[in-house]
Amino acid sequence: MRQIILDTETTGLEPSQGHNVIEIGCVEMIKRRLTGNNYHQYIKPDRDSDEEAIRIHGITNEFLADKPKFRDITADFLEYIRGAELIIHNAPFDIGFLNAELKRNGCDEKVEDICSIVDSLALARRKHPGQKNNLNALCRRYGIDNSHRELHGALLDSEILADVYLLLTGGQTNLLLAEETGSDNGDISIRKLTNTASHLAVIMPSEQESAAHADFVVLLDKKTEGGSLYTQQGADLS
Repeated sequence: MRQIILDTETTGLEPSQGHNVIEIGCVEMIKRRLTGNNYHQYIKPDRDSDEEAIRIHGITNEFLADKPKFRDITADFLEYIRGAELIIHNAPFDIGFLNAELKRNGCDEKVEDICSIVDSLALARRKHPGQKNNLNALCRRYGIDNSHRELHGALLDSEILADVYLLLTGGQTNLLLAEETGSDNGDISIRKLTNTASHLAVIMPSEQESAAHADFVVLLDKKTEGGSLYTQQGADLS
C-alpha cells in the first residue's frame, strides 16, 4: 500500500475567506517503510498571511514573493498523490483548503476523488479519549523527539507525523530506507538500517532494570482499561 503523510501551512484559518495554502509537505511510505520520495513545495498566495499564522509557521510574505502560484504546481501535486492513502492530522482542515485551491484554480477534481483519506487525529482520539491529541502531545506520549520543531512546517510536521502514525497504529518508527539518502531540501537525512538481528548479542536486563519495568507495568495497569498486555498474558515480571 502506498501511503502519503501530508500537511499544509496556510495564510489563515478559513479558505472561505480567501485564505490560501502556502506550503505542502508530503512523506511517502510503501508497506510502512519511508521511501524518501517526498514532496515539498512553497506557494505564493493571493493574499498576505495573517500575523497570527506567521507566528505559528514563520513563513513571511516576503519569502513567498518569488514562489510559484498554486495553479503552477497543481498538476505535479495531483500526480504525486493520485491513488495513495493520505494520512493527515485533522484532515478536514487540510482537505478543505486543498479542495478550495483546486476549485479556485479551475480543477474539477477533489482530493477525495483520487485518494483515500485517514484522519490521524480521529484515530488518536479513539485510542486516547479525553486526552490531548495534537502532534506535540502525541510526541510526548510516544517518546518521539520533536525538540527541533520550534515552528510549524509542512514537511517537518509530516515527518514527525509519520513516526506518530506508525506507533499509533502499532508499527515501528525505524522502518526507514534500505539505502541512506536525503530529502530534496538537503536538510533532513534518512538513516540506513540493515537486518543485523542475527548478529546481535542478547543482553539480559539487570535486577534494577527488571524492577523498574515491573513498576512501569503496574503504573500502566492503572492507566489502561482491562490492564496491560503483560498482565493479561500473565507475563512474569519478577
